[in-house]
Amino acid sequence: MKKRTLALVFSSLAFITAQTQAIEELAMKPANIISFGTEGTYAPYTYHDSNDKLVGFDVDLGYAVAANLGMKAKFIEGRWDGLIAGLDGKRYDAVINQVDITPERKMKYDFSQSYIDSQVVLVTHNDNTTIKSFSDLKNQKSAQSLTSHYSQLAKKYGADIVPTDSFNQSIELVLTGRAAATLNDNLSFLDFKKHKPDARVKVVASEAANSPSGIILRKGQPELVTAINKALDDIKANGTYKIISIRYFGQDVSE
Repeated sequence: MKKRTLALVFSSLAFITAQTQAIEELAMKPANIISFGTEGTYAPYTYHDSNDKLVGFDVDLGYAVAANLGMKAKFIEGRWDGLIAGLDGKRYDAVINQVDITPERKMKYDFSQSYIDSQVVLVTHNDNTTIKSFSDLKNQKSAQSLTSHYSQLAKKYGADIVPTDSFNQSIELVLTGRAAATLNDNLSFLDFKKHKPDARVKVVASEAANSPSGIILRKGQPELVTAINKALDDIKANGTYKIISIRYFGQDVSE
């Protein structure tokens, strides 16, 4: 009986502790604010403009989603390789950073509906004549963020991964010859070439399967997922999505 009584006492204490932590967490969270984790170094989705203001397609979309929910958006920047893990540490409510919706990620996290779908492109130096297709990546060095979908794809084709922190760093490694190639998003590459048209890099292949991205959240928040999905639908229906899309891509990229 004593063991059973002690077990009940410890169980009750654990419940009270968990309940107290939940109450404290809610009390500490600023009212009417939804916080997004984002990279801040991945143009045209999330980056700093000439005035050092955080801008980008994903950033503006985050503001629009928050406004539709009747809330204010707060952005917390971090390096890509720790960005999704920041959800586990409850540093923010969601991540909006062109996160590909993959089966592996869906096992641990929840996603909104896809808000953009882009192609994966294979980028090499202009002088490279060896790599002409994804299959040519075997035993070649590919500059990638380690935890990205692009890194996993490059590994699938047999590439040796050279770790980087950002798309611009990956391009720099290709330009300097420290990597033979990099895989990334076609819209990011087009934006890069728009700002640096003389950069000696080229697209040699594109993946037939597109890469849908969504807002990623911790599991166990179905109401929030539903609310964000409705906000995305509303933003597309009322023309806000089109305005943001044209601002950063010059065209409407809605699905």
